[in-house]
Amino acid sequence: MKVLGIIPSRYNSSRFPGKPLIDLNGKSMIQRVYEGASKASKIDKIIVATDDQRIYNEVVRFNGNVKMTNPNHQTGTDRCAEIIEKNPEYDIVINIQGDEPLVNPIQLNTLIQSFENNAQQEIATLAIRCINHEEIRNSNRIKVVCDYKKNALYFSRTPIPFSKKIDTQKYLRHIGLYAYQRETLLKIAKLTPCEIEKMESLEQLRWLFYGYSIKVIETDIETPNIDSPEDVKNVIKHL
Repeated sequence: MKVLGIIPSRYNSSRFPGKPLIDLNGKSMIQRVYEGASKASKIDKIIVATDDQRIYNEVVRFNGNVKMTNPNHQTGTDRCAEIIEKNPEYDIVINIQGDEPLVNPIQLNTLIQSFENNAQQEIATLAIRCINHEEIRNSNRIKVVCDYKKNALYFSRTPIPFSKKIDTQKYLRHIGLYAYQRETLLKIAKLTPCEIEKMESLEQLRWLFYGYSIKVIETDIETPNIDSPEDVKNVIKHL
C-alpha cells in the first residue's frame, strides 16, 4: 500500500492572506508543515499542491516536492484530487492541513494504519474529546457524532447532540485531517454540493449526503493551528 501525503496551500486566505509564507522562528509555515509531515513513517511521498508562484518558489527553496494546480479549485480536496489523478501509483491519499506547523506524525500514521486494518474503508478522519464548554459552543470548532462502528453520522458547527446539561466528555470535536482511498477521492471531488453542506459550510457533509462512509478515529493529540494572525504567538510558544 503506497501513501501520498498532499499539503494543499493557497496564498489568498480570507482571514490571513499569505500565511503559508509567514516566518516561524526562522522557517516558513509551509516548510514547518512539510518537515513535520515528512516524519510520518507510513507516508511514502509528500507534495505541496498550490496555485501561487510565491508558495511554489518557497517549497523549491527548501528542496520540497511541489506542484502547481488549477487556480479555480474551491477546496483543498479538489487540489488533492488533481494531484492523485496524475499519480496513479498511490493507493491512499492523506490531506494534510497547510496551517498546522506543529503537525504530529503520530496522527498521520494513525490515519494511515486504519486503512491497513480495513481495506474497504473509504475515508478516515480524526476527532478528540472536547475539554470545555466554550469549544462546544464555538462555531469554529466542528462537532461530530458517530454510529456504533465509529462512522460519522453528522458534523456540525452547533453542539451535537443536544443536551440540557452538557457533559464535555460526551462530545467529539473534529480534527480536520483526512485520508482517502484513491478512487474514493476522485469520486467525491466530482460530487455536486448539497444544501446541508452549504448551510453548515462543511464539505464533509457532501460526502455523507451521497452515501460515503467516514471513519472517525479518536485521538488525544491535538496541535495548535494558525487560522488568524492572533494564533501566531501561541504556535511560536510551542516551537
